[in-house]
Parts: sequence; C-alpha cells; structure tokens
Amino acid sequence: MIALTDIRKRFGTLDVLRGVSLEVARGEVVAVVGASGAGKSTLLQIAGTLMRPDGGRVVIDGTDVGALGDRALSRFRNERIGFVFQFHHLLPEFTALENVMIPALIGRRDKRAAARRAAELLETMGLAERLEHKPAALSGGEQQRVAIARALMNDPAVLLADEPSGNLDSRNREEIHRLFFDLRDRTGQTVVIVTHDEGLAATADRRIVMSDGRVL
Repeated sequence: MIALTDIRKRFGTLDVLRGVSLEVARGEVVAVVGASGAGKSTLLQIAGTLMRPDGGRVVIDGTDVGALGDRALSRFRNERIGFVFQFHHLLPEFTALENVMIPALIGRRDKRAAARRAAELLETMGLAERLEHKPAALSGGEQQRVAIARALMNDPAVLLADEPSGNLDSRNREEIHRLFFDLRDRTGQTVVIVTHDEGLAATADRRIVMSDGRVL
C-alpha cells in the first residue's frame, strides 16, 4: 500500500532523512517511534505528499506520487490520503457535521451525499448526538474523533496520524488508540501512526524505530 524507497530530505545543511526505505502492507497498523528530531514527522509528511523529498521514490496504492504535477497531486491527496494530527485543526465556526464534510466538498462531491456520509461516520465514532455541535462545545476526545471522521470522509487508501493522542488525557487516549484498530478490523484501513506513546506502539502490527534520519 505504501512503498518509500531511499527517501532523503535536507533543510539547509541538516540532513533530516538519510535514505529511509519502508513498506506498509494493506490493512497494516504501523507505529513509527523515536526521539524528537529523528525525522518521524518529516517522513510522514512526505508519505502524505505534503512535502516532496529531495531524493527517493514514494508509491501509494500503486501510484508513483513523485510523477504527479501539483494539481494532480492535490487531487490524489484529497481522495486517497487521510490525515489526523495532534491538534485537531477543526474549523471553529462549523459544526461537527460540516467539519467532516469538508474533504468531500473540496473534492466537489454532492453536498447531500456528503452530509449523509459525514453523519454515518460521526455515528460510527459515537457522536450521533453531537452532529450540530461546534468544536468549542466538544471535549478533546470528541474533537479528535471528529477529526478522524473527517480524515475518513473520502474513503482514503491510507490514514496517517501524527501524535493523534498526544494532547488527550489517559481515558480519551485509550479510546482513540482502540479506534484505529477497530477501523482496521472493520474496514481494512491502512494506518501509519507517528507517536511517542510506547503503549500504542506496542499494540501496533509493527513498531518502526527511527534515529538520526534513518530506520534502525
């Protein structure tokens, strides 16, 4: 599902990624761990096409994304990749339902169909009674579940999460962790999670350790 080959990235004189190669199978939950500055988040951004590498090849669901132009790459990202971040990045003026609909609307999908899909996802997340609530009226755990529903809106091939539970208390953190594995078990979703949480990493199908821009 994801094949990264000899990925290299430099910022100024700093080599952040030094020839990283990694494959993730369809339906696999992979945790990427390592000290701050190891290159984890940079690798995730490159895998998610948010950043182009200086060298190497990125193939996602059979598509060599490095061969895509900017417009085609944006369309591919919208349709095939879902993102979850530590801070939810929900739009405060929109309801939970409207926030989840955003990727579909960006992709110019039918608004009514998008609303139905968003409501179904929020119900799956246990938020059926919170559709019309704005982010300020939701708990941290509820906001993160809205963010995960938004990431799943366009049925992505891969779900990429960067410290998805790092801003949550222990109870909500455990719920979010279970949710990723429930998604995999129910839908076959491929998930890559960058985390400092060793408890989460220990439950993943694979635990990838990075240090100084390399996979150990």
